[in-house]
Amino acid sequence: MEHIDKFKDEDGQIDSDRIKEIVPYDAPFLLVDKILNLDKKKVVAIKNITNDEEFLKGHLRGFPMMPFALIVEGMGQAGTIVVRYNIKDQEKKDVLAYWVINAESLRPVFPGCKVRYEVKYHFKLGKIALTTCKAFLKGKMFAKAMIMFAIVDKDRFRKKISCDYILSSKTYSYST
Repeated sequence: MEHIDKFKDEDGQIDSDRIKEIVPYDAPFLLVDKILNLDKKKVVAIKNITNDEEFLKGHLRGFPMMPFALIVEGMGQAGTIVVRYNIKDQEKKDVLAYWVINAESLRPVFPGCKVRYEVKYHFKLGKIALTTCKAFLKGKMFAKAMIMFAIVDKDRFRKKISCDYILSSKTYSYST
């Protein structure tokens, strides 16, 4: 925890520059602008959807709307942060969405919206962590999912992985 707590400001928040020091994401794919609150059980984060988002340029031309897959990704990125908060030596790990369960979208999201992600951390069992995620617009939930994460050794995972390796392996999984 103290390894991530050092990124918090005096209000306990983490800005996007500091988030990039915790997770391996950057523009245009960082979908969390700010962490409002982070503890062992929950993270609350926001993403301001602006007209100049890269993903809006090619999705439903002339009718900019955030793709639901990216809303799930945003919940996953917030989830990654709370999972990292609960693991030792998080900087030596990759935390990867392993399984998305029961993802639902109830409302569309447009430029000008402020998305609030709330992710609850349930448990870690070996190399797997479980979270429940919700996304809100002006206090109303509009999306939810349960996301299971795989926690892998960064160096080992990144050295081993290639498209050819995955296609040639009959038993490939995040744990190998």
